[in-house]
Amino acid sequence: WLKSMSAFANTLGGQLIFGVADNGECVGLEQPEKDAEDLSEIIKNSLDPVPQFDLSFHKEEDKTFVIVSVAPGAATPYYVLLKGHRDAYIRIGNESVKAGSIDLKRLVLKGSQRDWDSLSSGHKRTTFAFETLRAEYFARTSLEFTDNTTRCWPRSGKWRGVARGTRRIGKSAAFLLPTEASIFTTER
Repeated sequence: WLKSMSAFANTLGGQLIFGVADNGECVGLEQPEKDAEDLSEIIKNSLDPVPQFDLSFHKEEDKTFVIVSVAPGAATPYYVLLKGHRDAYIRIGNESVKAGSIDLKRLVLKGSQRDWDSLSSGHKRTTFAFETLRAEYFARTSLEFTDNTTRCWPRSGKWRGVARGTRRIGKSAAFLLPTEASIFTTER
């Protein structure tokens, strides 16, 4: 059940109900107050960081259940510390599964209020294919390519149109670079 706590905190939150047998029978707890205290201690000693959770009691007929509500966590990843291992879990469908390496990276980013798109590439603008576009444009037209360039070069004797919003890069029309300038297309 600690794996489920980790998975709930790492994803969308959830609830665990204690007092239900493995076969689904509602049996209740004999000492719900003591069980709630024990659960709280186990959670505090076995999860890192400790997720936000709430313990509540539910009575149905003569049976009492403890409900552990786990909030979606902001400080992901939440790890289970058991038997010398430190593992994070996520929910996939109705299962709690061990987070893979990509899942862990996503959780670390989420925990730092970032996502993949917010990461800088570390590459300089001059290393991108945009420079290939500049060089090819110059080779075909003997003109410098700037952000204000709005004309195309001829290919197979035909001039093609210019579209605002993207630029063709390289020799394939399949590669487009989003910009505020133009797109260069060729006859196919």
